[in-house]
Amino acid sequence: GIKNNKILDAMCNTPRHIFMDEALSSRAYEDVALPIGYNQTISQPYIVARMTELLLEFGRLEKVLEIGTGCGYQTAILAQLVDHVYSIERIWPLQRKAKSHLWDLKLKNVSFLHGDGILGWPKHAPYDGILVSAAPSEVPDTLLQQMALGGVMIVPVGKAGNQRLQRVIRIQGGFEVEELEPVSFVPFLPGTEM
Repeated sequence: GIKNNKILDAMCNTPRHIFMDEALSSRAYEDVALPIGYNQTISQPYIVARMTELLLEFGRLEKVLEIGTGCGYQTAILAQLVDHVYSIERIWPLQRKAKSHLWDLKLKNVSFLHGDGILGWPKHAPYDGILVSAAPSEVPDTLLQQMALGGVMIVPVGKAGNQRLQRVIRIQGGFEVEELEPVSFVPFLPGTEM
């Protein structure tokens, strides 16, 4: 159901197996979420493509904030389609591995921050797009405030077993929220881990 050929090309050109442990690499191209350690997962390819397509539906974006670098797979896809990705990860070893993978793929338009995703990255705001890879019970106001006018946020919202993907667009004087399909993401947690 993904129609954007640039996204499909980026997915085809990105070796998903390098983003996971060797023991699971034989399952790397199945359309499923898989564990990457630290109680985190690499999202299923369809969800990565779907969220990227929703984010880019209105055209190419310059600055995108990604909350939850994880293993770096979604980051790698975004880096091929936007001018610059600012990616925040709360778990230091995951971020370190992700940096290494993106460097190996020669994707150098990504800035990394080990930090609390709830705070966003105000230093580089406002962002044309924000993609959130974990599910808060409601969209953090701090992230809404870092969106540019006309900016788009793709975020799974809700508690485990009852999450929906949302597209939030910042309009003059407020936000337009579009409820999309049901999804299943790890919870959006505050703080950082070393």
